[in-house]
Amino acid sequence: MNAQFRRLMLDLGPLIVFFAGFKYLGIFGATAAFMAAVLISLYAGLVLEKRLSPMPLFTALLVLIFGGLTLYLKNDIFIKMKPTVLYAFFGATLIGGLSFKRLFIKYVFAQAFELDETGWRQLTWRWGIFFLVLAVLNELVWRNASTAAWVSFKVWGIIPLIFLFALAQTPFVMKHHVEPEKTAD
Repeated sequence: MNAQFRRLMLDLGPLIVFFAGFKYLGIFGATAAFMAAVLISLYAGLVLEKRLSPMPLFTALLVLIFGGLTLYLKNDIFIKMKPTVLYAFFGATLIGGLSFKRLFIKYVFAQAFELDETGWRQLTWRWGIFFLVLAVLNELVWRNASTAAWVSFKVWGIIPLIFLFALAQTPFVMKHHVEPEKTAD
């Protein structure tokens, strides 16, 4: 199994558990299952990749905090707010990093491709704004739709949106792609 596919499964696995858990156990059972699945995924990532990636680690922390509040207070608002906080944090971190001349997106994608500085900066803006839009979108859905509709949107709406957005960036990435420097042997 290649590394990208493995990472995709580690990232999406807990969401699938959450969706299935909601169908059979309701929101509170799904939240508990989600929390367990995130910890298992984090551990599996550590064993298989020999490191803890910052984004899955931060996501797991949020799932545990907001999931714990959901279960402890028996209030599903907290698990519904978790994606908003996560996406807003990612968006603010990416855009805020630009103020300090930090291209945090480069740390995420540098192993996949290399861009010129203009490309990294514009890609940072694009992903930063996209994550802020996702935060607003999550707020709109959970505040105006049933819990079942929100769960379906979280799994079958947000994930495809992220994939489509990433795919839509391909021409831009190709335009700003630079060949990595080869080291002399």
